[in-house]
Amino acid sequence: MAKIVDFENYRTRTLEQRSFGPWHKRFREKYVHETRVADLSDSTLFFLAEPGENSTTAFYELIMGIWDLGAASKFHYLSNDRQMMVVDTHLFLADQVRFEMMRRLGWLTSLPGENLSILEVVLGFAKHKDTFRKNPPALAESYPDYDSYKILTKGDREVFIRQRLEEALDMFKKRMEP
Repeated sequence: MAKIVDFENYRTRTLEQRSFGPWHKRFREKYVHETRVADLSDSTLFFLAEPGENSTTAFYELIMGIWDLGAASKFHYLSNDRQMMVVDTHLFLADQVRFEMMRRLGWLTSLPGENLSILEVVLGFAKHKDTFRKNPPALAESYPDYDSYKILTKGDREVFIRQRLEEALDMFKKRMEP
């Protein structure tokens, strides 16, 4: 009797393992191909939102795994073009993580691409970056300094939100403490 192999299921599981394998070990959580940034635990989100070498390495693990470029430790062996592709995608995905953290704090009302999986965001980076830029996140009217925000131009509004990262990290950390 011949074995029937579901190639689509096999490819999906292989992609999940290659992409999220290092994150399974690092964060001790389960991720699948449908996992969105909004599905990440608070602790994982906070880890990834903090700027620095640790979060950068975690992003490189994921991105290089998705694109089958090897382990993050091999980043410096990639061609310049591939290095730039990984860096650009990392910065883009880090923005999405930080915006999600601010959304959980109640500071943002909507996020571009919030229904896309992490895999879709990374694999479609070239396509999504322009769409996300044209539709930046919106600050919630309940944010204490909303009046200053609403008089700004579209570009300055995004800068205003980004300038709140340190405050958001502090508040999110306090929120996670028992």
